[in-house]
Amino acid sequence: MMTKIRSTTVLGVYHNGEVALGADGQATMDKHIAKSNVKKIRKLLDGKIVTGFAGSTADAFTLLERFEEKLNSYNSNMKRAAIELAKDWRKDQYLRKLEAMMVVANKNELLIISGTGDVLEPDNEIAAIGSGSMFAHAAALALKKHAPHLSAEEMVREALTIAADICIYTNHNLIIEKPAE
Repeated sequence: MMTKIRSTTVLGVYHNGEVALGADGQATMDKHIAKSNVKKIRKLLDGKIVTGFAGSTADAFTLLERFEEKLNSYNSNMKRAAIELAKDWRKDQYLRKLEAMMVVANKNELLIISGTGDVLEPDNEIAAIGSGSMFAHAAALALKKHAPHLSAEEMVREALTIAADICIYTNHNLIIEKPAE
């Protein structure tokens, strides 16, 4: 049986009218770091939509391609494209086997898309997926409550740094992006 490459942390924060989405760069194979600088954040539609993925990389790229097709089919309406992708993901026998999750963001909102057909608008305007998601989510909640002066980008950076300090599946090679206007 082939060992899967996995493990990551993706975090999105909507705060004070801005959105930032970031991820670490670690890919883990079994108990070993396979790569430390994986780019898990991608921009679509000339940067107007930013996506982050967790799970199998090949599966995530398949989903990114399908999501981009849905965006084009639904006039760049992110929420509608996410719902249609989730429907296909749940119904299609090939897609159903894909092992990945996505966070998608535009300048106004964050969504989590899962393979179970869910499109979630996260509580507290914080979206986190992957192995270190609970660490990053908890840190972002604390920052929103106790450091509201920080920007969304600063919150994502600090929360991912905290996650990397305590989660063995998260590293400090961070990529953070903001959707274009």
